[in-house]
Amino acid sequence: MKVLTIFGFLTILILAVSCNSTALSEIKAVLPVMENKPDGVYRGSYDLSGTPVKVTLDVTVQNQNIIAISIIRHVCSPIGKKAEKITERVIENQSLTVDAISGATGSSMAILKAVENAMETQR
Repeated sequence: MKVLTIFGFLTILILAVSCNSTALSEIKAVLPVMENKPDGVYRGSYDLSGTPVKVTLDVTVQNQNIIAISIIRHVCSPIGKKAEKITERVIENQSLTVDAISGATGSSMAILKAVENAMETQR
């Protein structure tokens, strides 16, 4: 039983560290031009290379504005889950140039890149 507990702790620790890699500062997310973007729901995803972080989400666009972002799947450590609130910043600012959630930089960047990928989708 102790072996499983130690293994579980080590797994969480590895996931937490991998969600905050130093290479994350090189990842940039840019919101594509929203002019003439048809209303609808756009699906985007992103796998953060070299980590277990994966995100799939739906972005709802209305009148060329992002009005909702729904996380469909977010694989990360429990710490990374707090990054999901970055979607509120994106909607409020109508921009992907927002601060990452402290302690969950990897997941924050994966979510932002998934939104970018969704908005690059053509209808």
